[in-house]
This record gives sequence, C-alpha cells and structure tokens, in this order.
Amino acid sequence: MAAYLLGVLLFAVGIAVSIALHELGHLLAARAFGMRVRRYFIGFGPKVWSFRRGQTEYGVNALPFGGFCDIAGMTAQDEVTPEEAPPAMVNKPWWQRVTVLSGGVVMNIIIGFVVLYLVAVFSGIPNPYADRTPTVGETVCVADQIDEETSADCAGAGPAGEAGVEVGDRLLALNGEELETFTDLRDRVLTMPGETVTLTVERDGRELDIPVPVTATDRLSPNGELVETGAVGLVNAPVEDAVKQFGPLEAVPATLTFTGQTLEATVDALIALPGKIPGVVASIFGAERDVESPMSVVGASRVGGELVERSLWAMFFMMLASLNFFLALINIVPLPPLDGGHIAVVFYEKIRDFIRRLRGLPAGAPADYTRLMPITLGVAALMLSLGSIVLIADVVNPIRLFG
Repeated sequence: MAAYLLGVLLFAVGIAVSIALHELGHLLAARAFGMRVRRYFIGFGPKVWSFRRGQTEYGVNALPFGGFCDIAGMTAQDEVTPEEAPPAMVNKPWWQRVTVLSGGVVMNIIIGFVVLYLVAVFSGIPNPYADRTPTVGETVCVADQIDEETSADCAGAGPAGEAGVEVGDRLLALNGEELETFTDLRDRVLTMPGETVTLTVERDGRELDIPVPVTATDRLSPNGELVETGAVGLVNAPVEDAVKQFGPLEAVPATLTFTGQTLEATVDALIALPGKIPGVVASIFGAERDVESPMSVVGASRVGGELVERSLWAMFFMMLASLNFFLALINIVPLPPLDGGHIAVVFYEKIRDFIRRLRGLPAGAPADYTRLMPITLGVAALMLSLGSIVLIADVVNPIRLFG
C-alpha cells in the first residue's frame, strides 16, 4: 500500500511539474522577446503563496489543476499601463506572438522526449524499429468456453491451419482491409461467426489469399454470459526485440522515432476521444470501464500508483511522457481558450492583413476577442463537463491495469 500511495503522489507531482513547465515555456519565450510577464502561477483559485522578482509575481494557488502565465497585452482587450504598452504582446511581430503561444506546447514535447530518452538509455523503450506486422506463431483448434478457467476439448490444426495458413505467415489483410495488429484480426473475426473470410498473408515474399471459415464458438462476455463469437485458431508470434535498451548516442534517433510514433498515436486517441465519452458515462452507472478510455488527474495518478506498486518504473515514466504529449496536442487545438485558439487568431490577422494589402488598404485593428467570447465560454464549459464526467468515473469505477 505504501508503494501504491507513493506512486499516486509521484504521478500527481509529475502532472503538476508538467503543467508548471508548460507555463514556463510561455514565460521563457515571452522574456526572450522582451514581453512583460506580470504573473506566473501554478494552480487556480485563492492564492496560497507568492513572491515578486523584478516585474513578475510568482506563486501557487489553492487548486493545483492547472496554471497560467499572465503576459501583458496578450489580446487587444487586455488593458495595459503606459509602461506596459511598448513591450505588450499584442504590439509584437506576429511570429514572436506565435512563438510565445507555442512555448508551452514545445516545452511539453521536450519533456516527453527527455523522459523517453532516459527510459531508452536506462531501461528500454518499445523498439521503434521492430517489425510489428502480425505474424502467425501457432495454429490451434478452437473450442467453446465452459467457464472462466475451462474450455471444451478440441483437436486438429483449427480452421485457419486446415485452410492453409502456416506458422510464420505475415498477416496483411482481412477481406481486403489492412491488418495493423493481431488485435485487429481478433476483434473483427469475433463478430463474424459462421462466415468465410479471405485472409491475405505474405509467405516467402509472395502474397496469398486464403479463404478461412470462421468457426462459431461460445465465449464468456464481460458480464459472465455465454455469447456466440467467431474464431479462426491463430496465435500471434512474439515480436522480436519488442523492447530494446539503447546506448546514449543511438538512443537519440531511436527516441525521436518513438516520439513521432507516440505523437501519432496521441493524435489518433484525441480523434477517438469523443466516441469514448458515452462508455465513460455508462461506466459511472456500473458498466465495464474500458482501459483505453480517457482518465483525469485522479485516474492517471491511480494508475501510476499501480505501476510503482509493481516496480514498473519504465511504464510509469512512459505514461508521464505520454501525458506531456497529450497536453501539447490538446493545447494546439485551434479553439479558444486553448493556445491553439490564440495562434489561430494571430494567423487570421496575418491573412486578413495580407488580403487588405492586396486591396491597397492598411492593416486592420487587432482581433476583438469579445466576439469570440461565446466560443471561448462554450469550449471551456465543454471541457469542464467532460473533465467532470471523467473525474467521477475515475472515482466510482477507476481503470485498473491489474484487476
């Protein structure tokens, strides 16, 4: 229990530090261009503690769920004193404004990369160069499931083996649709009992289309009921060098490659996020919680506790790196009040002024953020609502990696 609580605390601290460094990215970029930073605070709500250094007040607020970097003149509606007007952000060149607004995103990506690099050197990361094409490791017979621990007797090579699929075949497509993972094959076959599918495999450099009958079998559903599912009797071969430790120099390109793969997966997860919310809502009322559903700070910290409890430190730090990539990508969504929304406004002004120059007109006034207030409030309300739903789910039905 002590190790679990330590993991929860450490991951929560990791989240707070990641947010603090995100805001530090904005602060450092603003300072580099001579902008006035009024306040740099971690958390929201009532002030707990602060101090002033130079022109900036640094402090901590009571609710450690975020942070902010108050830059003078961030928008045209931000009132500035005569002293603040010359270095006001709104009066700086557009590229400097974009750089400052991107500072937090860049910082989170750097944090994620550094964490993954250290894991690659001292423990090992999923090998970004490994061939993960689903490959047949074994052909087996299929049988009905009797209970959680027992299956009926069966014999033979199974439907796939009897159809001509061999050990070592690389699985490329099912009914013409590409297979990226062995899980893709399993999930699709489960829904096709009694059908015949065409499995495209690569063998000795040749592609073969093999018709495979999908056997109908009884399997226990998550709620303990027997349901009819499909099976073809294939077992995936383990990936060679799936996790690899790298030397200090070779870890740099390996970590860069793995970072790119992780960012791509994070984009996919963000796109899929809205579709997972109904499942999160259902989990609040007793439905099974999907381990790939979104988590709040509470849920992520609990998972961090599970990992530390089992001394899975590499996974702990990789999850922290993934969190930083998520913070980076969610913040570049082009909607206010996110950083990406402010960046979109800057680009809008730049494009608008370019068109005005073509028409022989002077540059327009800075964008009026009051017109964006309905969108800003709507996005903020949506994020608060989704965050509350996920937080409740993490309390009443949390994700558990180890049961």
